[in-house]
Amino acid sequence: MNVSKPYIMAVCHQKGGVGKTTTALALGACLAERGLHTLMVDLDPSGNLTNGVGLMQATAYKSIADYLLVSEPLQSILRQTTIPNLDIIPTNQDVSGLGSSLYSLAQYETLLYRRFSQSELDTYDFIIIDCPPSLGSLTILALGAAHLALIPVQCEYYAFQALEGLFKLIRSLRIKANPDLAYRLLISMYDRRGLLHTRVLERILEKMSKATFETRIGFDSKIRESQMAGVPLPVYAPNTRAALQFRALTDEILAYVQAQSIPQPA
Repeated sequence: MNVSKPYIMAVCHQKGGVGKTTTALALGACLAERGLHTLMVDLDPSGNLTNGVGLMQATAYKSIADYLLVSEPLQSILRQTTIPNLDIIPTNQDVSGLGSSLYSLAQYETLLYRRFSQSELDTYDFIIIDCPPSLGSLTILALGAAHLALIPVQCEYYAFQALEGLFKLIRSLRIKANPDLAYRLLISMYDRRGLLHTRVLERILEKMSKATFETRIGFDSKIRESQMAGVPLPVYAPNTRAALQFRALTDEILAYVQAQSIPQPA
């Protein structure tokens, strides 16, 4: 890749149930599948990303909280997954209190960016951050470090309406901490047979077609099975429709990244 490394994506949305963690897991697996050294970061206290690679949240000895608050070295907290080229910084119960601790720190918006700027991450091509379903300090922390906010959106009214709050936060962070933060929408859990989904998609594309990935992720029963198995979908069921769609999304993201001249966040 001829871009700055690592390229950081924050997968975020203030509404839960839109496919955020599923997207982070699938992209991590697809990037690793292409031989790209990828690190996933679980910033969601629920621990779904951690569980999604077969690690139990309760047994994660150290987490991103240790990395940020007590400056634990990266090698002491990251875990290798069973997938080659794919590592994870897990979450644990300490992350539940991390959000409130951040507010007492000066310029906490750039704390993760400053830690990620250290040379110990130079071996990674991509970092994928799974954010909690909120616009609080943990999501702000992730967006302060990211090159790209990847926003999964269901074609349903409430998921669409919730976007304005996230856009407002992105605009604020561009002024305060990360002037080059970009965003792209990903249509997820899309039912092309549903009239409501078709109408909402038309409305999204009317307003934000240039900021929306062409790939759309449909419903797939294998997604829930892969969650229960603790294996990312492209590994659990590599030939299913959704797995193929996530590979197409990965191609689209790689083309997007290659086309960027990426300045570093301030």
